[in-house]
Amino acid sequence: MRDRAAKTALFDALTEGAKALANGRRAELIDVLAQGERSVEDLATEIGQSVANTSHHLQRLLRSGLVRTRRSGTHIYYAIAGPAVTDLWRAMRAAAEEHASGLDRLAQDYLGDRGSLDSMTRDELVKRLRAGDVVVLDVRPVAEYDAGHLPGAISLPIAQLQDRLGEVTSGAQVVAYCRGPYCVYADDAVRQLTSEGHIASRLEDGFPEWAMAGLPVEH
Repeated sequence: MRDRAAKTALFDALTEGAKALANGRRAELIDVLAQGERSVEDLATEIGQSVANTSHHLQRLLRSGLVRTRRSGTHIYYAIAGPAVTDLWRAMRAAAEEHASGLDRLAQDYLGDRGSLDSMTRDELVKRLRAGDVVVLDVRPVAEYDAGHLPGAISLPIAQLQDRLGEVTSGAQVVAYCRGPYCVYADDAVRQLTSEGHIASRLEDGFPEWAMAGLPVEH
């Protein structure tokens, strides 16, 4: 019979990544890093934590092998260790969506009512891009756009949208996208655009899902 202690150690090691993600702030960090490499300071701002607290969470993710680092001068940059990490985060989300009670209410409390928002599937957007009859807006921060974006997408961070509405072609079909299904940037963009008379939709999910589906990405 195989050694019980060895099996216990193996299964403990197999769950190390899941244990590291069993924290809301660390899950947020993975959600942001799925967009591309970011510095500790940027990540701290994104998740509303101090640099010290953010570094603590990142070190936990690093020890679990979920992220990797790169140093440039005095700055340390973090990135997802590989596609399997993004798969793990998506699987956790999917399991919660299917089985966690009260998640719909929590999502609506944060995202608001999406019932009035038009959405577009990835397949439909692919067709519209081929036809060249759609304007695609990337409303994530510039650093995330630079790390990778949809073909022909225009970088228009949500914080700048109100001041730059004049740059959006009048009468064109506009599709806004951001980080994924639980990102509010695209929702807010569609609401602003439609209030100004634009025909606007949000991509059904976000950039990571587009990239993981093997669809074209520009850098």
